[in-house]
Amino acid sequence: MATDGSQLTLAATNLEIAITTWVGASVEQQGNITVPARLLTEFISSLPADTVHLTSTDQPKALDLSCARSQAHINGTEAEDFPPIPNVEGGVSITLSSSALRTAVQQVHFAAATEDSRPVLTGIKVEITGREFTLAAADGFRLAVHTSTLDNEVSEPVDIIVPARTLNEVVRLLGEQEESIEMVVNSAKSQVLFRLKGAELVSQLVQGTFPNYSQLIPQGYATRAVVPIQEIQRAARTASIFARDGSGIIRLQMTPSDDGKGKLVVSARAEEVGEHEGETDAVVEGEEGKIAFNARYLIDVLAVIDKAEVAVEITTPSSPGVFKPVGSDSYVHVVMPMFVQW
Repeated sequence: MATDGSQLTLAATNLEIAITTWVGASVEQQGNITVPARLLTEFISSLPADTVHLTSTDQPKALDLSCARSQAHINGTEAEDFPPIPNVEGGVSITLSSSALRTAVQQVHFAAATEDSRPVLTGIKVEITGREFTLAAADGFRLAVHTSTLDNEVSEPVDIIVPARTLNEVVRLLGEQEESIEMVVNSAKSQVLFRLKGAELVSQLVQGTFPNYSQLIPQGYATRAVVPIQEIQRAARTASIFARDGSGIIRLQMTPSDDGKGKLVVSARAEEVGEHEGETDAVVEGEEGKIAFNARYLIDVLAVIDKAEVAVEITTPSSPGVFKPVGSDSYVHVVMPMFVQW
């Protein structure tokens, strides 16, 4: 924490991600100090919407705070003891739409791995070529890919892996902000900077080779069902009640009809609890098909489809299933099936 002219600079880091933000302040005397982040955050969050007065002392190093009728004394250390915030220079700079980045991250982040056994899968692959901007995440069981268009072409292609938690933090900082974001990748492709309104985030990049995800997306299907998103969401949520007491599996059966009014049956069963079967109208192309998915994976992808209808494409019960929003080619989600006795 340091004063800078007529503003207060706040910086925090866990050595992988560093965030710096600035707030306007009436500064009587310049100074700096390092204080415990959680303690300061929780205290400030508990205060009423009023002016906060801060005073630092040198002997001993501490921070005194007062707001309304509340006062606190927080022990601190020298600002020089704080790890330096990386300075990302050179490389390539890209201007991103806040809304486009927010949507892209929300549609792919949950598909990234949460365990470090394969570090590259804990990240989100970011590819930018010309005006095409692609985010991809995979954990070995599912793959999510979102593609959008930039307002301007980039000066050179970008191909990096950003930690999923970094992009989640960027979206959290964005809030409802609509101003464009600047993303800067350093020349060594080891760090990335996101410059937002009133804040900057610097992150280390994940080193390694991300799987060739385009080879994981099936190019055809034997059965395709188009279903209203709200109907399949409701059916999946209901089935998940039974699935959670069993093996966590939801079954989908798609049946075409000569009159075009096919159906999708969503079911789940648990040996000791019972079973559920829900039916919804669907436009089904091809042959009758069936497939089973991990309940959480199914609900996760259905929750981020932002169109009125979703297309579910399958080949065989043992082949990956594909989910696509109808009316948009910006998003595709692939889920590995579960093997069940039909």
